[in-house]
This record gives sequence, structure tokens and C-alpha cells, in this order.
Amino acid sequence: MAKKNERLVNLVICLMSARQFVTADFIRENVIGYSGGDQQADSFKRMLERDKRELREMGIPVETGRNPSGEEGYRINPDEYSLPDITLDPDEAAAVAAASAVWHEPEVAAVFQTALLKLRAAGVEVRQDDELAVSHGAATRSVGDERVIGALLSAIDARRSVRFTHRTVRGRSERSLEPWGVVSHTGRWYVVGHDLDRDATRTFRISRVTDVRADSAPGAVRVPSDIRLTDIVAEAVAEASEAAGSTAQVWVAADRAHGLRRIAETAERHEHLGEAGDLLTIAIRSRSGLKRLVLAAGPDAVVQSPDDLRAEVIADLDRLIAQEAAS
Repeated sequence: MAKKNERLVNLVICLMSARQFVTADFIRENVIGYSGGDQQADSFKRMLERDKRELREMGIPVETGRNPSGEEGYRINPDEYSLPDITLDPDEAAAVAAASAVWHEPEVAAVFQTALLKLRAAGVEVRQDDELAVSHGAATRSVGDERVIGALLSAIDARRSVRFTHRTVRGRSERSLEPWGVVSHTGRWYVVGHDLDRDATRTFRISRVTDVRADSAPGAVRVPSDIRLTDIVAEAVAEASEAAGSTAQVWVAADRAHGLRRIAETAERHEHLGEAGDLLTIAIRSRSGLKRLVLAAGPDAVVQSPDDLRAEVIADLDRLIAQEAAS
């Protein structure tokens, strides 16, 4: 019998991965920690009820309802299961960075894939990765290279300034920063600090940072006592969104590309090359983020406008095809 924590994790994976309500019988037969045991039906029911109650007490919204066959079951709605923006101290952020790196290990990915395969085999409709905001392997949506995160956290802990390469749509540049902290905001990670080149407070998305090097002796950085890192990041992201200030028209196939559908302002029925779908209007808050969602959807998403975004997506697709052909 699996340990309690492992059992709870397996249950969360199962219930988050399913679109429809998963029955207790399915959980008993297929979820590690419940399956393979010799407990009687009553003891299994009590265990499941305790686990559901504990998950709810932890803030995980386990819902009860009926699946298309009319059977009672359970699920977790990913839209209701999200964390607020948080600020971590160096030790906490280091643990999160380590956990993020571990997720890509084959053993952990295998647990997730096994859960999905069992759900599909039982005829349960399973959510796609873009709906769950889950990445595997070298996925494009990432908090950043764990080596970068580790170097930034080490510098913050030692109160050292750093130099790094910063990548934007305009190219790459060398930046000098006195880092104050690492902050999560709307699913992305940022480092905040005093930009020595601009002599101003600046925020950098960690996924765009590479080649971090310590650039001062330990103890050289002084963090202001009256700042709120979360407020600084939220303001910087809002200003970037206002600067973008434009919208994109993206066609998506019917019942596909859910990641794009979630961020759309409007959706209208529209055919593309004879295929049914919807024309989405999406505010361009992050150009690179929008491109990643379009590329992740593959043939199920086509940028209609603006022309420059469409051209960028096509160029990225051409590069991916060339890389695949060369491998």
C-alpha cells in the first residue's frame, strides 16, 4: 500500500486530469494507493472520504457530481485550483526551483503519464496539457533554467550583485542587477532588483535570463525595507500589457486549443479552409506567451492578424520543421 502522501498526490493527478467525474470504483481499481489492497469496501470508502476531506481542507476543490453515465464521481476543476501570487524567501524559492527541476525527471513524468493512460483506457475524457498548464521535458513554457534560478537565489542569499544576458524580441543585452527577490506572478517567475545600468528598479522575467554571474563581494547589496516585490512585479506586468495594447485574431479548431480559448476576450463561429472552429479575439499581453500557445496548439490554431505576429509564428514553425528534419 502506498504511503498516504503518495496516495493523495495520485488522487489529485487522477481527478485533475479528467474532464468528467471519476467514480469511486475506478479510483479503487486504478489509483495507486487504493488499488492492489485487500481492504473491504467499507474501509476503502472511509479512506476515500478522509482523503477527499483532507484535500478540501488544504484548499483543493474536490467536486462531486455525475458523469455522462449517471454515476456519481469526483473531479478537480483546474480553473478553481490555482495559487495566489506569492513571494518566497531564498530557501523557499530554492525548494520550488528544485521541485520544478525534479518534475522533468523520467520517474515523475512516468507517474503522470500512467495516470492519464489509465483514465483514457477506461473511457474517461482527459484534459490536454495546455488546459492543465503542465509542461514536460524541454517544454517551451518554463519558469526558466534551474541553473539560472539557482544562481539568482545564491546571489540574493549572499547579497551579491549579478550580471546576466537578457533576451527580448529586440535581441540580447548584458544587464547588471542588485537582486532583491524572486516573485511568482500569473504563472511566471520574475527577479526584482536595482538595475545598476539604468539606476532604477527593474523586473526581469527569469525565463528570459541566461548566463548569471556574481559581480560583487558578498554583502554588497542592501535590500530596501519598505518595498513590496509583488506590487513591483504586478505594476511592471500591467505597464507591459498596456504598452502592447493590441489584439490578435486567432482561428482555433472546434473544441481544441483550450489554452487560447481561456485567454480570449471573444469567440465567434468561423470556418477555416472548410474546417469548423472559432475566431478568437485575444489581447496581446505577452507576445512571446501568445506565440507559445499558438505553436503548442499545432494545426488547431492559425493566426489571422496582425500580420507581423502571423509572420513570426510561421517563421518559428519553419525553424521547428528545419530542426526536426536535421535531427
